[in-house]
Parts: sequence; C-alpha cells; structure tokens
Amino acid sequence: MKIAIVHDWLTVYAGAERCLEQMLECFPQADLFALIDFVPEKDRAFLKGKTPKTSFLQKLPFAKSKYRAYLPLMPFAIEQFDLSAYDVVLSSSHAVAKGVLTGPDQLHISYTYSPIRYAWDLQFQYLSEAGLSRGLRSVLVRCLLHRIRIWDARTSAGVDHFVAISHFISRRIRKAYRRDADVIYPPVDLEHFAVGAVKGDFYITASRMVPYKKIPLIIEAFAAMPDKKLIVIGTGPEWEKCRAAAGPNVSLLGWQSPESLRDHLQRAKAFVFAAEEDFGIAPLEAQACGTPVIAFDKGGATETLRGLGDAQPTATFFDAQTTAAICSAVEQFEASAGRITAQSCRQNAMRFSVERFRHDLVAFVETRWAAYNDRAR
Repeated sequence: MKIAIVHDWLTVYAGAERCLEQMLECFPQADLFALIDFVPEKDRAFLKGKTPKTSFLQKLPFAKSKYRAYLPLMPFAIEQFDLSAYDVVLSSSHAVAKGVLTGPDQLHISYTYSPIRYAWDLQFQYLSEAGLSRGLRSVLVRCLLHRIRIWDARTSAGVDHFVAISHFISRRIRKAYRRDADVIYPPVDLEHFAVGAVKGDFYITASRMVPYKKIPLIIEAFAAMPDKKLIVIGTGPEWEKCRAAAGPNVSLLGWQSPESLRDHLQRAKAFVFAAEEDFGIAPLEAQACGTPVIAFDKGGATETLRGLGDAQPTATFFDAQTTAAICSAVEQFEASAGRITAQSCRQNAMRFSVERFRHDLVAFVETRWAAYNDRAR
C-alpha cells in the first residue's frame, strides 16, 4: 500500500496530534499532508522526521497566528492536494481533512475526531462564547457556517469508511452525514503514568481553561465545600474567571511540567472532570495513576469510565453541569470511596493503551484494503 495521511493543520501537539503520532508509527512509509505546518522546532518529535506537504494557506499573511481566520478558504485548500498516486488515504479529521479528493481506485478511511463542531450541533454554543449571538457579524458567520455544513455533508460521500474516536462521536457522524462509523478509541500514553504510593487530602482538575471545560464551575463547587481542597492545573482564556471564583481552599498552579502533573495526579484523592468531551484523555491519565474520577455523565467519559453500578467501579458520575450536582457527586464519592481501588482504575486505563490503538488501526486498514481489492477484482 502507498499511503497518504492527511491532517487538518499542524500548530501544536495536542489530542489529535497524539493520534497522528501513532498513525505515523503504524505507517512509517506514509507521506504526510496538512493545510499548514507551524509546529515549533522543539515540539516536532511526534512528526517522526517527516516534512508535511502544506497548502497555499501556509504562505498567506498572518497564517501562523490567525490561521482560523482562513476557515472560508479551507474547504477549497484541502481539495487542492493531489493524492492520485496513493492507494490508501487516511484522513485525521476534526475539520476539513476528510474533504480531500480521491478516485474510484483509492480507499479513503477517515479517522474522525468529530464532524466540524462549530458548524453542526455546537454552533450556538460557539457563537455565544465568541460574542456572536446577534448583529451583522453574527449573520455573516452563520451564513459561512451554513455553506460549510453543505460542503461538509457533500464531501462525506467521498469517504469509504468512517472511524470515530468514541460511540458518542459515531452518533454525531450518523446525525451529520447519515453514515455509520466504526470506533477505535484514541491512544493514551500509559508508560509515563504509574500508580502512586500515597494519596493526599486534595482533589485535582487539570485542563486548558476554555469555556466548555467548565473549570470555573468546578472551582465554584469547591468554594461551597470549604473543608475540601482543590488543586487546579492549567491556563487559558478563563484564567481570571477561575481566579475570581477561587476561595482559600482552591490552589491555582497554572501551567505545570508533565512531571509535576503526574505527581499531583498520583497523590490526588480524585480527578474532577465537568466537560462534555468527545473522548477525554485527562481522566484516563488520572486512572492510569490509580486515581478515581468524578465526571459529568455525558460524552466520551460514559464509555471510558466505570460508574458505581459496575462490579469494579472507577468513577462517580454527576448528571448536570451545576455546582450542586458536583457537590453531591463529591459526597457520594467519599461515601463510596472504599469501593474504588487504584488497581481497578489502572486496569481500566489499560484498555486504551498505545499498543491497542496501533493494533486496531493497522488491522482495520489492512482488512478494509484487502476487502477493497477483492471487490475491485
């Protein structure tokens, strides 16, 4: 197989890039394509020495810092990659990568983190957070997103097989594209995490401080429980909001090194997670440290964590993104903490190892390629 891997854009090493890193491990002979590549030199190890082939967006003014402003051009730009020399195209897509053009003798598999979130079911949330709920700019943005939805739905027909990162996302794919999707969970780098020997007397949450992560909400909940300590790791646009909500029992540590994060995860009583995530790597990193999770009962967390109803529970769930619900879940956790063991948490996390991801992805691609060739004959 001659393989091309197509990623939306390369600017940071985050969740999607962790998956891309393992794709490149699985298929080291593959060529890599991306709309832009501005990954700093110090962070490029995950690209495995590859130099991505980029689009014309790479050379446009302010593309490095304002690349999202070129969203109207991205559908056109992704269609300009000539992939006709490849047998298999593997798109790594949370935006437009799945819109690449392929022919009848090529197999296109799209590993999909989500249909374009801000164009589909989360449009109103994103508009609200961006201050674009009304006015002329709001109308213009809504018109743009309408056109992107039309393009996104149309280009889904060019994908032979969708692979979702969770069943939650497979349902979103079904809703947007009317297509079924297999599920291969993303990899979690468990080698860098181990069960801690001693637990402290604090809870922890760690995340980029953006609205959907609900970090201020978690802080407000602990402000209502002054006898319980919370440590918050991370920075982001909502830093000031978090600082304003924090009481004396809440410590905001800002950015921390991976070693410091790991140490805190190992010693925490539980990891608190209030986001509706597509998958959610952070709770599984906590589980790999033998740490229970208190999580919102929606999204990917419902698939990756085991609630108190399980024979070997690893988490306590709350059913609403409110301070009262979080407080109630913390109380329930403390009342049931003896049922959740570090061993169960670690074993649960092992289901999402890097090795499992590589095995499942390679098997999926090879099986679909063999079936494709059989049909072609």
